[in-house]
Amino acid sequence: MKSKIFYRERQKVKDGSKTPRYRIVAVTGCDLKVYGEHFRKSEITQLAEEVGAELVKLQRGKKHEEEGH
Repeated sequence: MKSKIFYRERQKVKDGSKTPRYRIVAVTGCDLKVYGEHFRKSEITQLAEEVGAELVKLQRGKKHEEEGH
């Protein structure tokens, strides 16, 4: 089974801000400990490449889409 890193976009992120926008939610199939809370996409991509994992972006639910966010 291939390792996977599940991530999602942070909820309180502003467009144009230069703060990290993503959170790692779960990791399966590899021995990886994550100590940070917020990451840039390039950082998550580099982590995945180093451990040979696939990145899986979690989709937002219907409720979030209905609120117009």
